[in-house]
Amino acid sequence: MFRKIQIIGILALSTFSLNAQKNRSTQLERPKLVVGLVVDQMRWDYLYRYYEKYGNDGFKRLLSQGYSLNNVHINYIPTYTAIGHTTIYTGSVPAIHGISGNDWFDKTTGKNVYCTADDSVKPVGTTDAKVGSHSPRNLWSTTITDELLLATNFKAKVVGVSLKDRASILPAGHNPTGAYWFDDTTGNFVTSSYYRNELPKWVNDFNSQKMGDQLVKNGWSTLLPIAEYTESSPDNSPWEGLLGSAKTPTFPYSNLAADYQAKKDNIRSTPFGNTLTLKAAEAAIRGEQLGADAITDFLAVNLASTDYAGHKFGPNSIEVEDVYLRLDRDLADFFKYLDQTVGKDQYTVFLSADHGGAHSEGFMEEHKMPTGFYGEDNKEFNKQLKDKFNVDKLITKITNNQVYLDDKLIADNKLDAEQVKQYLIDILNKDKSVLFAVDMKKAGSSSVPEPIKTRIVNGYNWQRSGDIQVIYHDSWLPSYSKLGTTHGSWNSYDSHIPLIFMGWGIKSGESNKDYNMTDIAPTLSALLRIQFPSGNIGNPIVEAIGK
Repeated sequence: MFRKIQIIGILALSTFSLNAQKNRSTQLERPKLVVGLVVDQMRWDYLYRYYEKYGNDGFKRLLSQGYSLNNVHINYIPTYTAIGHTTIYTGSVPAIHGISGNDWFDKTTGKNVYCTADDSVKPVGTTDAKVGSHSPRNLWSTTITDELLLATNFKAKVVGVSLKDRASILPAGHNPTGAYWFDDTTGNFVTSSYYRNELPKWVNDFNSQKMGDQLVKNGWSTLLPIAEYTESSPDNSPWEGLLGSAKTPTFPYSNLAADYQAKKDNIRSTPFGNTLTLKAAEAAIRGEQLGADAITDFLAVNLASTDYAGHKFGPNSIEVEDVYLRLDRDLADFFKYLDQTVGKDQYTVFLSADHGGAHSEGFMEEHKMPTGFYGEDNKEFNKQLKDKFNVDKLITKITNNQVYLDDKLIADNKLDAEQVKQYLIDILNKDKSVLFAVDMKKAGSSSVPEPIKTRIVNGYNWQRSGDIQVIYHDSWLPSYSKLGTTHGSWNSYDSHIPLIFMGWGIKSGESNKDYNMTDIAPTLSALLRIQFPSGNIGNPIVEAIGK
């Protein structure tokens, strides 16, 4: 009996040893490549507004093969580009990661600060310092791309690509293989000395193709017969802006090639800016051999032309519809390229947006919807404060829907800072455009309802934000947006964003559960089995992960 037990024990130990050896020799499974696609100013409803006109291999492939989260919101304000990209990749909010706007006012210097501007670095690939002197130094938290590098002892390769400097730099993190953005002076993709001292060969080769010239040479006509754009307002609607030398906002834009030669940034407001970006992304995959070995790489791509077109023409324009229909075809080609190069089911892709966009004021007015314009001129407010406190220019700046008070001037004149602030809040709350004016330091204890209260708290960075947050009425736009549109508010048209995961390690399906933008990075962390970014406050979307 004892010998029988002994034999069983030996067999059990042998089995355990074999299993342990097998587990030790099994490589950790990860996708070869993660691709982040952030479509600038993409409202969630664009997935379905143009659904009938999408092909089967772009947005519909994501929806049919991937996992779509239908109730994802931005959980901070203001909803601007730099913050959106940073939050997606950090899982954090401005209060923590430090990017409180595309730019902000620095009270200590009295100057505006652009989110990625860095005078300590030099432009690479361009002679324009304003274009090329950028880095991620203003970003305080790590990104999912940083964490992948740390997890692989910097063997992974990370590349960011966008027309916009901030949308390439911030997602790529602090020490990527490279970050590249579009130079309006040359039509090339460039970088800065923060990353390297000269452009890699693959970037120079791509730039030498002058692909922008090729894409715009035939102008811009609608992809489909214009009569089929029934989801949009009539062409030449009065609230649309003008592109290049065009006299009216109407198709076809026959002078686009000449306009591009005169000013390269004209490509940004056309669908060809997205095409150019995705072709640059393909060049990055080839040039850096992304996804070519067992170590997971990361490609962060921002598709910015949707934002430029939205700002110029407004969401209900035929131009914006055409940009999305053409983007759908471009995505289909890009996914095909990934299938052939990296391998189908060997990569993971997610598609989301940095923010949405409001309907144009003229469009809303025409259809009897609530709307209006508000001003952010501090002259009138300063006049009222001077009448009360006998001190001029107590407001130094109004930006990002936030009011900055001059702390030094208040102290020098021995004024009660809280009294000044409350007096101004009372003035603001009497303005017909204002829903709430809130002391940002006291937002958490204010009577403002959720989710606005939490979004103010999350968006308040005490070193970079203003003193008072102004929440305007629904669909009220700043007076500088009389044509086209803008974004920045807490409302669903700005904060409700698409989120779809597809590919390696992702289920097929959809969910209407409530999630936040901050949940994207930890979901990727869970998928890759790496540490959450340092400032992360989100949670993994576990229902999307696993076959």
